Amino acid sequence: MPITVRLAVLLLSSYLFAPVLPAAVTHSVNEDNGLRGWRLLEGDIEIELIQRLPDQTRALFMNHGFSREVIEQLALSCMFQTIIRNTGVSGTVQTIAIDLTGWRMRHDGREQGILLKEPLLESWSDADADKAAKLVVQWGMFPTRQEYLPGDYNWGLTAFGIPPGAIFDLDVTWQEGGRQRTGRIPGIVCAPDVDRLK
Repeated sequence: MPITVRLAVLLLSSYLFAPVLPAAVTHSVNEDNGLRGWRLLEGDIEIELIQRLPDQTRALFMNHGFSREVIEQLALSCMFQTIIRNTGVSGTVQTIAIDLTGWRMRHDGREQGILLKEPLLESWSDADADKAAKLVVQWGMFPTRQEYLPGDYNWGLTAFGIPPGAIFDLDVTWQEGGRQRTGRIPGIVCAPDVDRLK
């Protein structure tokens, strides 16, 4: 094999199989309510995750047409308020594209995807959630796929399907200017179920 071809194969394989490295991640605690947050800054993307107490999720969904079982399923699914921005700090006009189907969480020695709204909605009967209730999830949970121009941002709920108080690492992927990027947010903690601790 010619040297130039071998070099191209080596570069391509190192790009495709490069390890996910920690990006610039900061951690914060809200002084008023004690809720914790994690923020990843890498290139032109900013991803922020803020804990939601299970009781906050219960309160959000209890006044809509959800069954008690579905409300508990959502409340105990480790929800976060998630904000994604294209900061435009590079000074170039490049699109950020996210696809949550590629996000992977590592918890308790296992790797899995995050909970997406489409499978959740499909899993519920009309008795579990009426049409209006399903719209609350459709609009309240973070879009599975979205593109952002510089200065654009969006927020919504993400769910991880693990118990309150659980700790996990999150590997995120996105495309920046058409190039695949990865980052890891380590040591994320699901909010405790305060009501059950009493």
